[in-house]
Amino acid sequence: MDTDGFTTCLWFDGRAEEAARFYVSVFGNSKLGDVVRNTGAVPGEEGSVLTAEFTANGQKFVALNGGPEFTFNEAISFQLECDDQDEIDHYWVKLVEGGGEHGPCGWLKDRYGVSWQVNAKRLTQMIGDPDREKADRASKSMMSMGKLDISELEKAYAGEA
Repeated sequence: MDTDGFTTCLWFDGRAEEAARFYVSVFGNSKLGDVVRNTGAVPGEEGSVLTAEFTANGQKFVALNGGPEFTFNEAISFQLECDDQDEIDHYWVKLVEGGGEHGPCGWLKDRYGVSWQVNAKRLTQMIGDPDREKADRASKSMMSMGKLDISELEKAYAGEA
């Protein structure tokens, strides 16, 4: 077994290479890898893209053109732990470009239907605080947001909002 961790396989309906190129464009430490074409030995059009390997933010993925049988849903999501508001703002905009949708509490779906949690590292610290009143205020504030606003979360956490 490969000891370099896991490779996440994402199932697409004819858009695997497009999706791989999109994710590589959104994240640093990313690159497109091998693109494998259908030889005709498996279902699908001969010469069409079967898989596209890529690395996004240092994580290994393979995009598979598997057909329309399966689609993404919120049961699986990718969580981005952002250092600051600029990083949150960047991903909040980039990941929905071309047809995605914003959701509540820092969640969004990209144009392929993949769910993302654009989170603040600081929020994780706040809601993990052993002072339950502070943690609860931060949690309640987060529940009222779409895109997370770190300064508003800090105010709620401190009891100033």
